Amino acid sequence: MSNNRSLARFALMGSMTLLVAGCVSFGGGGGSSPAGLQPALTARMDVPNARLDSQQAIALVNAYRANQNMPPLVADAGLNGSAQALANQYAQTGVAPSMPGGLVQMKLSAGYATFAETFSGWRNNPADAVALAANASKAGIGVAFNPNSAYGIHWVLVLGN
Repeated sequence: MSNNRSLARFALMGSMTLLVAGCVSFGGGGGSSPAGLQPALTARMDVPNARLDSQQAIALVNAYRANQNMPPLVADAGLNGSAQALANQYAQTGVAPSMPGGLVQMKLSAGYATFAETFSGWRNNPADAVALAANASKAGIGVAFNPNSAYGIHWVLVLGN
């Protein structure tokens, strides 16, 4: 049973990576991970000392926005801090946080180990896809891991102006 579950999870992760690859391919030097994605986008956030590369994550969102004829988002340190605080709260309580005032949009996700998987989930959900193309100019992203929570990893993307 455990092997079947592991195999199913591996297949799901591979499928999601391919779906993300259909949206954008980052080429160039510096090495890359499967499907042409930057290693930062496929790095697991449920391992010790994991750190999200928010610049690469926002670059992936911007590639999606470019395909939707939307202007790019600028990574914002203040919004990153807000997103991280919300992700920490989400991971600690298991309750989806409410969107703070002053934001254009907030996207939440839980259970995905990598940003590539998380983004693929957002992009493939029509309501989330519309939100990714919201009229915003700045973005922040946060991720928190709580091994004692039902989903483990909790993601928050906030968009603002």
